[in-house]
Amino acid sequence: MNTKDVYILAIESSCDDTACAVLHNDKMLSNVVARQSIHEEYGGVVPELASRAHQQNIVPVVDVALKKAGITKEQLTAIAFTQGPGLMGSLLVGSSFAKSMAMALNIPLIAVNHMHAHILAHFIAEEGYDKPEFPFLALTISGGHTQIVKVNSFFHMEIIGETTDDAVGEAFDKSAKILGLPYPGGPLIDQYAQTGNPKRFEFTKPKIEGLDFSFSGLKTQILYFVQKNVKENPNFIAENRDDICASIQHIIIKILMDKMKEAVKQTNIKQIAIGGGVSANSGIRQAMKDAESKYGWKTYIPKFEYTTDNAGMIGIVGYYKYLEQHFSDATVTSKARIEF
Repeated sequence: MNTKDVYILAIESSCDDTACAVLHNDKMLSNVVARQSIHEEYGGVVPELASRAHQQNIVPVVDVALKKAGITKEQLTAIAFTQGPGLMGSLLVGSSFAKSMAMALNIPLIAVNHMHAHILAHFIAEEGYDKPEFPFLALTISGGHTQIVKVNSFFHMEIIGETTDDAVGEAFDKSAKILGLPYPGGPLIDQYAQTGNPKRFEFTKPKIEGLDFSFSGLKTQILYFVQKNVKENPNFIAENRDDICASIQHIIIKILMDKMKEAVKQTNIKQIAIGGGVSANSGIRQAMKDAESKYGWKTYIPKFEYTTDNAGMIGIVGYYKYLEQHFSDATVTSKARIEF
């Protein structure tokens, strides 16, 4: 088996972004994403519309990724794709295309767990970015997931803490909706928080034992807080927007960092890597950087393009699976929920 020049074409279609990347070993040659703007009209992702858009986007996205990489499809070594978790209709578009292409080219097919990919995105070779050493702790934070994972090796990971209800990205987006901000609102909260006072309004931290998280109570707390103040002053949000956003961001970061401190204490592992869409949040990134000098941690923060859903992270898992010959056949099925 040739492991010197491995070219992986990777497809990611778990939610509303159609993405394709081409890797040469662990180095990115292209990473193309087609975003779907239609969901903004509905304030959230509409699964049926997402799967239709994937069908329209997947051929041009793959074509552009190959052209940008400067290779032909005949040079590909294997095809990697997101098996799950995600929206079933969206996943099926990506998996069906990947299966067909792998079969047509007579090359291996590699199924990838989307959550493993967020963690292993740190192993894409990038100038100026260090790779974590095993074992390390991964904080995976996105619209659908909040997990603390102990990563022992590329294919040996264990969840040691996770959300019992809503994910952190959901808390950001729902808080933004309460404030009347457009979807997706999480990045807007981060933007307005830059000029706000994070200690102006105080929210209480949920009392959840161990390393697990809960965000549903915080969402309710924010809703009641806004309703009460708007009743007293109809212009409350407009007059205090930046301070409200800064205070919401402050409590969410405190929840995440307190759990990470506890995880470090329990495991005695001081290497921390963050991943997932919410790891693009500037406040969380700064808190992780501050933890290096504050607590003696070594923190790993990915490039912005590898935080939100992208095919580059699928490709790097595909590369390491290829080295281990972890292949799938055409009977492999997409799964909306998949065992970690």
